[in-house]
Amino acid sequence: MRRLDLLIFPDFQILDAAGPIAAFEIAERFRPGAYELHVVAAEPGPVRSSSGAMMLAEPLSEAAADTLVVSGGDGTRQAIGEARLLDWLVRASGRARRTASVCSGAYLLAQAGLLDGLRATTHWSRSADFARRYPKVRLEPDRIFTREGKVWTSAGITAGIDLALALIADDLGEDVARRVAQQLVVYHRRPGGQSQFSALLEMGGQGGRFAGLIDWMRERISEPLTIERLAGQAGMSARNFARAFAAETGVTPAKAVERLRLEVARERVEASAEPIDVLARAAGFGDPERMRRAFVRAFGQPPQALRRAARA
Repeated sequence: MRRLDLLIFPDFQILDAAGPIAAFEIAERFRPGAYELHVVAAEPGPVRSSSGAMMLAEPLSEAAADTLVVSGGDGTRQAIGEARLLDWLVRASGRARRTASVCSGAYLLAQAGLLDGLRATTHWSRSADFARRYPKVRLEPDRIFTREGKVWTSAGITAGIDLALALIADDLGEDVARRVAQQLVVYHRRPGGQSQFSALLEMGGQGGRFAGLIDWMRERISEPLTIERLAGQAGMSARNFARAFAAETGVTPAKAVERLRLEVARERVEASAEPIDVLARAAGFGDPERMRRAFVRAFGQPPQALRRAARA
């Protein structure tokens, strides 16, 4: 029986907690006795989420948990200032086999010093602030989730389900994780290295007016994708297209093209031994130096460093 403690606090994001809880609950059905779930908080009893819905929590426990999961939400802004909670988090993490965070729960781990020198991720919208606050953390802002040693971190909200599925696979095997994903009706599984940006772009374009165009862009990622060409494909003037695309997807066409290229290039950099100049052309960057600069801007590291880390 693996004890799993999930930490919540006032104004936590309810899906950051409920998503992983549902995944572990279903895994327990497939493997009875696998998990013992405990929701804990500094102030036990009903804890109000940011939506107003309540979740019942037990007091902070000194019992050793196999896995400690910290939820996220707006309440992290206040929680990082609570010394008692941070002290408990350090002790609890020291006892646990694994420590994980969902979304902005990474702030609590970082504030407690548990992410110093480690790779980590958080919700894309908080990445710039997180990087300023915690320069000792090797932030990877574009990851769905990261794992370094015993510490796991994930991006926002639904990425907590991806994290939970990865933890379940680590415990019980891929077959159980796949069955859990089927019950949840989610992908099994988005890999940790998938781009948060890609998911965001798909949410903005999927089912919308530019869904077909985004697919068209991916299929021609090695070709020149100027705004004029994209606008022509969409049957719009360049000016109207730029405005409409940004309103629909949340990013400019040029940024969308670059990030789609980064997604393609990163996957091939990490998964293959192809020369960097070949990958740069295949992803549409044209030359390795241009791709290197884009990698540093997006991921904080050049392609060669990401390849070495993936192999390690």
